[in-house]
Amino acid sequence: MIVAIAKKMTFEEFLEYDDGTDTLYELENGELISVSGESDINQQIAIFLLTSFFKIGILPNRLRMKAEIAVHSRQVNVRVPDLMIYSEELAIAMQGATRSLVLLDMPPPLLVVEVVSPNQASRDYRYKRTEYAARGIAEYWIVDAIAQKITILEWVEGFYEERIYEQDQIINSPLFPDLQLTAAQVLQNC
Repeated sequence: MIVAIAKKMTFEEFLEYDDGTDTLYELENGELISVSGESDINQQIAIFLLTSFFKIGILPNRLRMKAEIAVHSRQVNVRVPDLMIYSEELAIAMQGATRSLVLLDMPPPLLVVEVVSPNQASRDYRYKRTEYAARGIAEYWIVDAIAQKITILEWVEGFYEERIYEQDQIINSPLFPDLQLTAAQVLQNC
C-alpha cells in the first residue's frame, strides 16, 4: 500500500519519518510503500533459508531478515528484502547501528533474497534487479513460490547472469558452494 504524502519524500526525510506505528516502509521514488505482512509461505521460505545459511556456518551477525538497504534508482530508494547476508566488512560497519539500514556509503551485502509476493513480481524481477545491480550486490535470489522457481542472479563483470532452478535441481550458489539445497526443498511449503 502506498502512503499518501503531500510531496515526494527525500531520503533524509525518510530517515526521520515516524508515523507512531511499527509499520516498516520502503521508499520508492519519493513515495512510502508499507511493507505488508508476509504470507505464511513467504515467512517459512525466508526462515528456512536463514537456518540453512546458519547451518553452513554463516554467523548470526551477518544474517538479517527485513533489514533495510538504500539503493539508487532515479533517486535514493530504500528496499526491505526478506533476507540479507552481510559481508564481513558490512557486519563491522553495522556494529553499534541504531537502525538496521545499509547506507549507500557502506559496503553492499553479499546476498539479497526476495520472496515474491502476489502482484509484486515485476518489482522483484525488474526494478529491484536493477537497483541491486547498481548497488553491486554479488548475488540476488528471487524465490518465486507462485511460479515454483528460484532465480539466482550472479554479478559478473558489471552485469547479472541469470540461472533458474526448479524442482529437484540443486541450487548452485557461487558465494556459498557448501549450501546443498534443491529448489523443491526451498519451495517445499508451497
